[in-house]
Amino acid sequence: MTRTIVMTGATTGIGAAALAHWPAPATRLIVGARKGHVAGAETLPLDLASLTSVRGFADGVIAALGGARIDALVLNAGGQRPDTDARSVDGHELTFATNHLAHYLLLRLLLPQLAPGARIVITSSGTHDPAERTGVPPPRHADARRLADPAGDPTRDANAITAGMRAYSASKLCNLMTALTLAETPDAASNAWIVTAYDPGLTPGTGLARSQMWPVRALIWPLLPLLQPFRPGMNSLAAAGRGLADLATDARPPAGRVYASLRKGVLTWPDPSVLAQDAAARAQLWADSARLTGLA
Repeated sequence: MTRTIVMTGATTGIGAAALAHWPAPATRLIVGARKGHVAGAETLPLDLASLTSVRGFADGVIAALGGARIDALVLNAGGQRPDTDARSVDGHELTFATNHLAHYLLLRLLLPQLAPGARIVITSSGTHDPAERTGVPPPRHADARRLADPAGDPTRDANAITAGMRAYSASKLCNLMTALTLAETPDAASNAWIVTAYDPGLTPGTGLARSQMWPVRALIWPLLPLLQPFRPGMNSLAAAGRGLADLATDARPPAGRVYASLRKGVLTWPDPSVLAQDAAARAQLWADSARLTGLA
């Protein structure tokens, strides 16, 4: 039986590395891409910086399905910027808009198309947790309104680079909190959905730093593979792709676990950060994200 996977972030990096583990014809792959085409997949236009484009992609997926159901929804695309100055088409801070709001909207729009037992994988990051000491400033909060408009956030960092890095870790916290909230819904329980937030660890070779300053892109990022043997939180691109593929198809999370973290190429299931476990904050994020994406 053919398995249908809908995916973002399949053109490069971890997503592209995962594709080798889903051979045709056993897998029907529908991907969203701003430009280019993914070999062996049905590629539909998707610009995560535009909520209108996200809605158009969702409509295109539903039309392409022709009544079939989605077996795995993989929300993997993400980026990191050097500051918080850029805005999406809808006027939201760009990192938060593309990493969280776009995927939240896409998730909500495609939930009715998920098959019983479907898997939902949202790529998060260990940077969400201060205890991980990743070197990236951890998030101070998951207030969607302030993350969408940092100018109104009294806790905003004065240093632009620090603000940009914290915007990334905050967006990854929001990805994780979205997964945790979804996993607790009646729909997830009644449909036996398997919901996972995936931390691939620091993975050199991806396009994560494509919008960063030249020294990061040209000097620091290419040298990171040399540190891999000494950093348990760093994984090869092949290992990170395999982890993503496993979560979307075969991996069986321990009971009650949603957060998966890849360590030395092995999937582990640690507790998420204290803030991620705050039920009230998660509920507020879900509601505010609905309003910001026009669902409420």
